Formats: sequence, structure tokens, C-alpha cells
Amino acid sequence: MLLSIMNIFLYEKIYHDEYKQSWKEKKEILQQTAREQINSEVSNHLEVFRELQKNSPLLQHANYELLAGALPKEKKLLTVGISSVQRPQGSYLLDTLRSLFQASSETELETMVVLVHLSDPDPEWLGPAVANISDLFEPHIEARGLLVVRGLLDGSPLRNVNQSSPCEELDFRQKADYALLMNFASNLSDYFLLMDDNVQCILHFVSAISWALSAWKEYPWVTLEFSSLRLSGKVFHSGDLSRLASFFLLFLKDTPTHLLLSNFGFLLGQMAPISLTPKLFHSGHNGFISEDTCYKEKEEEKKLGKPHNPPAHIYTNMIFGSFFLPHYAYSLDFNYFKTQHVFPGHTYTVVLKASYKVIQIEVITGVGIWGICRLEHGQVELGYLPIGKGQVCTRYALLGPLVKGQLNQKLYHDKDFVEEVRCVRLLVTAPQESDVCITGVHIWTHV
Repeated sequence: MLLSIMNIFLYEKIYHDEYKQSWKEKKEILQQTAREQINSEVSNHLEVFRELQKNSPLLQHANYELLAGALPKEKKLLTVGISSVQRPQGSYLLDTLRSLFQASSETELETMVVLVHLSDPDPEWLGPAVANISDLFEPHIEARGLLVVRGLLDGSPLRNVNQSSPCEELDFRQKADYALLMNFASNLSDYFLLMDDNVQCILHFVSAISWALSAWKEYPWVTLEFSSLRLSGKVFHSGDLSRLASFFLLFLKDTPTHLLLSNFGFLLGQMAPISLTPKLFHSGHNGFISEDTCYKEKEEEKKLGKPHNPPAHIYTNMIFGSFFLPHYAYSLDFNYFKTQHVFPGHTYTVVLKASYKVIQIEVITGVGIWGICRLEHGQVELGYLPIGKGQVCTRYALLGPLVKGQLNQKLYHDKDFVEEVRCVRLLVTAPQESDVCITGVHIWTHV
């Protein structure tokens, strides 16, 4: 709505300008001006939001009971947080925990702690649930790798709030449960992974997340998404958990949990979702449906098929010979571009012959499953506002860094305000004396 209003206002402003510009140029100015105003607005409110969310009065009423396990002796890299409740059709929590631990090596287990929050106070369910977890996962509990807790907001006004529908009750309870979960987890590790209690994990998902965190360490981000599920697979800085928990409690009514998660990053300055692939988490049991069937936890990922790779020109300032040419990396065959002795500032740029609504980009460096000759330090950028004959873009925005020599990332689009991509640029960010092979630059577009 904000963008639509700004569209109308800025269009009228540009329309009365004395310069006779083409509609395309006007649209570009419109988008740039609106973006700058939005960024300014976010910047102005960012510090206020951060101060507001530091301590929620409601969380001062939080009391926790340790049901199984003990706090880890040292701070971990990652906390895997799961909130579970009694459901009429049965619980899949044990299957989720089994998948999680089986997908992790001993080394990976040492870097994380699993925190389970059992939020249903019914003793007939709670007692057997704790007993089953303790029996099946005793080694992980003894190793301080698994904690089971129950949190309550005793004395809080939340206990007296009535909901008008079962779905509102579900959302209300879910946000309160997540707030308690995150509040407890805020000092256990550097990062926090949110998971539902009906999820299957890909083998070595911890290492995949660790590699991504290392690559993104020097870049600003609020949420990294490793799944297409509504709630599961989102990673946060543990330092942001108290704000996120307070954010849930501020909007206990009306707004669904997944929408709050989506907007949290925007409020802290992340202008678009960072959706990484391949996906590490998938829904278990053929698309589990929560009670009251309010939201079906299903995967929205669609197979995109082969890359489209629209017509483009290739430009690079890297050295190359006569056998491994730059355009090979964009050709969708088995050839690749090979160079050597790259330095910060070296670029490989795909300049599309027209601007496109791009939905996903994949950049692959290195040859074979071991990634021989991969680029160790680089980032992929998207270019806009071409000038001249379209051989260069005037503005670039970061898409993301390479993770183990690769990037495969979805792009976010607002239906009413979509900026079309004209350039895709791979930028070297650190010197590398060994050979570098760019084996694929793949682009999927709206057709």
C-alpha cells in the first residue's frame, strides 16, 4: 500500500517536470526515489524499534521448568529451537528429533544444542512426552546436547485474553510459545534455528548452515531462510531473539505468526528475504495439517526446470586464453571459463540485452563434486539502470556471497513494485593465486 501511494505521488511529481523523459526513464527514477525514501524511513525508525523491543514487560512474568537435560557448559554455534504442543492427531516430535540427530555427525553435534519447549500443561500428555524423549535420546541429554523445558507466563494478562475463533486461538498460542522459546534460547548460542515439530532434515544440515553463516559473516542480515516452509528453517542472530520474542507478544492478536517472521527482518533493515538453496528442511508426513486446519504446512517450492539464460553480453577484466572463454560459463553446456591470479575488483558480468524479472540465480565455480578451482571469496550482485547502449549498469545491489564457491538464491518480488534486472555480476573480494573456474551462471526469469 505504501509503495502504491508513493507510486502515485512520485508519478505526478515527475509528470510536471520540465524535462521530457521517456516513460521507462520516469519509471526508473520513480523506483529509485521510492527506494531511497523507504530506506530513509526504515533507518529513522530502526533505533526506536530496537530500543522498544529490548525488554517486554510480559516476558518478566516468564517462568521455566527444566524437564530434561542440563544447560551446556559453553556457548554453542547454533541452537535448534522446537516448540511442541499436544495435538488431536498425535505428535511427530519424536520423528523430528530422530531425523535431526541422525542427520548430524558427532562433530556437528558438538557445535549445537537442541532446545525443545513443551507448551501444553496437561500432565497426562506432558509426563509421557518427557519420558519418551528421555528414553529415546538419553545420550544426547547426557551430553548436554538436548534440553527440554516448559515455559509459563504466570501472572500475565495473556491468561485472560479470549479469542473469537479456533484459528485465532492457534495463532495466539503459537506466538506466545515462540516468545517463550526464544527468550530462553537467547544466551545459549551465537545463532538460532527455528524448527516446527514435524520436519525432516537433510544430511549434514548443520555444516551447510555453518558454511553459509561463515560466508555471510561480513554482510548485514537479519534472517537467513533454508526452507520453503512457513516457519521452519529460519536462522536468526541470537542477539535479536529478545526483540523477536517481544515482537510476537506485541502482536498476539490478528497477525499470523509467519507474517510477523517475514516482517521482522524488514523492520531491522533487511529489505528482502534471503532464501538460500538447496533447501535443508522438508515437511514430514506428507504435509502435516495443524489443528483447526488454519494453515497447512506445505512446501511452496516449485521446480523451475532448466535455466532460461536470456540473450546477453559477457564482460570480464579477468585474464583468459583461447580455450576457456568467458561466454562458456553462460552457455548451458559442459564448457566453463577458466582464469587465474584473480584480485579484489576482478569481475565477471552478464549484461542482459533486455531487463527481466529474475526469480532465481545460480552461480557455480569449481569443477566436479570436490569443487576444484572454485573461487574462495566472491559475491554476486544484481545490476539496474543501464546506460548508453546497455553495456553497463549504473547501480548494483548485493545478492549474496559465494558459499563454498557457489550461490543459488531465490529473488524476492513484490507484485506491485518489481524492479527488473539488467546485469548479474560476480565480484572477487579477496586475492587468489590458484586457477579459478566459473562453470555456470544460470538465470531463471518470469516467462
